[in-house]
Amino acid sequence: MDSTVTTGTGENVWGGGNRPLGASYGKLMMWFFLVSDALTFSGFLAAYGFSRFKFIETWPIADEVFTHVPFFHGNYPMYYVAFMTFILIMSSVTMVLAVDAGHKMKKNSVIWYMFLTIIGGAIFVGSQAWEWATFINGDYGAVETKGGRILQFVKADSGDRAALADFAKTIPGDRVAHENKNGVWFYDEGYQPSYSLNEVLEGFKANPNILVRTETINEEGEKTLLSRQESLTKLQNATQVVEGANLVHNEYGSRLFADFFFFITGFHGFHVFSGVLINLIIFFNVALGTYEKRGHYEMVEKVGLYWHFVDLVWVFVFTFFYLV
Repeated sequence: MDSTVTTGTGENVWGGGNRPLGASYGKLMMWFFLVSDALTFSGFLAAYGFSRFKFIETWPIADEVFTHVPFFHGNYPMYYVAFMTFILIMSSVTMVLAVDAGHKMKKNSVIWYMFLTIIGGAIFVGSQAWEWATFINGDYGAVETKGGRILQFVKADSGDRAALADFAKTIPGDRVAHENKNGVWFYDEGYQPSYSLNEVLEGFKANPNILVRTETINEEGEKTLLSRQESLTKLQNATQVVEGANLVHNEYGSRLFADFFFFITGFHGFHVFSGVLINLIIFFNVALGTYEKRGHYEMVEKVGLYWHFVDLVWVFVFTFFYLV
């Protein structure tokens, strides 16, 4: 940046020595990157918003999707996502303290606050990986109709969701005869759900306590529950059993919901993962006294800008994807 650019007449158009807004070259480039990244995330969230409101009548209810907590069984809507958000925000606080300690040239304080920031980021990334695995594996299972609609099952007496394992019949067939314990398996069949469509349908007919609910959200903000006869009629259009979620099928409802979930949270998770790695590099440089020798901790400040940006983006993702 100290090089001088001149015109053919020798006029000095920019000496390169000025600091726009009083920022150093490194911090200015970081701001350019963050602005461009902010536009990218804005585009993703805008696309999510358009898609969601286009299919608002059938969009999955987040409180019914993200209900799991590690090591606990039960229904805990949004608890773990809130915990992840809290951890990430607290890591941003420790990063602020690390930057402040750097301004005061307190090396040991910078080391400790950077360490806590890295721990917070690692917990968030691990939690997001666990959430992904839970979402992919699914919960209760459902069936998909010819039109791509998802039909879920509910217990009539309690109103609770019914898992396929609660009522599906095991019908002897080739898969039962060739179990893995017999040394023979279907190597070329690819992934298969735990139950066939026929097993689910026969189990449903044999259990009058099971009803079907559709994706459509009624005036009370709940999924539409069908009567027993309506359920039997609706199941005639079922084509396959769906367990979990991927880019093509989603037991929780619209496949677009799963697509945006993987894309937006995955892109953000990649940013957090990258931030943890960068923080680790800066952490070791601080520990080795690299910035102490330079006489300033500007690198901590620059990586701090990135970390606060990642934190801020998650607040928007959490608000628009999970809460609204």
